[in-house]
Amino acid sequence: MQSLNDKTIIRGTGLTIDYGSTPVLADVSLSINDGDFVAITGPNGGGKSSLLKVLLKLLKPTKGSVEYFRDGNSVETLSFGYLPQKNNIDSRFPITVEEVVASGLFADRRNLRGGYSAETKRQIDDTLELMGIADLRQRVIGALSGGQLQRALLGRAIISHPSVVVLDEPLSYIDRNFVEQIYKIVEQISKTATVIVVSHEMTVISELANRHWLIDHSLQECHASHHFLRTECDV
Repeated sequence: MQSLNDKTIIRGTGLTIDYGSTPVLADVSLSINDGDFVAITGPNGGGKSSLLKVLLKLLKPTKGSVEYFRDGNSVETLSFGYLPQKNNIDSRFPITVEEVVASGLFADRRNLRGGYSAETKRQIDDTLELMGIADLRQRVIGALSGGQLQRALLGRAIISHPSVVVLDEPLSYIDRNFVEQIYKIVEQISKTATVIVVSHEMTVISELANRHWLIDHSLQECHASHHFLRTECDV
């Protein structure tokens, strides 16, 4: 079991996931501290996305538990922003870019007429501008390119300024012209939030992170800046 200190905000103990007879994660224990930037990589099918969903309590492990803490005290929930993989999104759903981004805010911030308060509208406008999709605000997501949808989903994840930001392959489908902006956004987020990122493109992410995990059905914490293979993980 990982040790608990006043900075620990997430602890996973003995996490095991089986899909039928297929093992995905095997007895993984971990702890994440407030302010950590955790960069995660590993082979396809190694359990990276499943681990994120377990940590978010979107997926119940076959065995083990996930606990949240604040100032050393157990709490029921944390403030999360989550960017899932694009293939988990039904792009046929009739929702606009603006509505996707706005959904990252609490529903009770709408007024009784279904509009937005001035403060909420400002947050939405600022986020759309930051993500470079202000001119797409009324476009339904089914009419977007993969990169445009990815930016809308990232906007949804960060608009509420959550204390923990979880990003599953944030660079997927992103136009190369916008990749540098994504790096800058993630770096800025990391100054005020705990960040957990799964990415195959670790060149810049590794430089931003203070912790590096290799997930291949088990978890190995690495002390090398590049860790695409187990043999590159300097423990």
